[in-house]
Amino acid sequence: MEERRNTFPKEEHLYGDSAVDMLFRKGKSFLAFPVKVTYLVTTDSVPVRCMVVAPKKKFKHAVDRNRVKRQLREAYRKNKHGLFDWAEQHQQQLHFSMVFVSDKLIPSHVVERKIKVALEKLQEKLG
Repeated sequence: MEERRNTFPKEEHLYGDSAVDMLFRKGKSFLAFPVKVTYLVTTDSVPVRCMVVAPKKKFKHAVDRNRVKRQLREAYRKNKHGLFDWAEQHQQQLHFSMVFVSDKLIPSHVVERKIKVALEKLQEKLG
């Protein structure tokens, strides 16, 4: 069995106006507080692409937004393998975003636990 690396390389980042616009126009969403997940099954070369968002409306200071985005990326990076397994097993490609909706900063271990729950809920919704 090959060893899995907990990385989040550039090709797994969701970016670009057309891809992001399509996600928010056609995608479905659910709330797994403190994160709102929007997802869309699509055709792509990468099994899963993810985007993290910390809104300026909730966090006025860039240092706080950067902290939240770092926490979200780190939690996703550590717990993404179940989602990748699902995508490969079902030969699906997935785009999704995680928008931090809480207006308070949350400790990293709590964010990680909540992201685990969000990713499990996403897999349930996908079938």
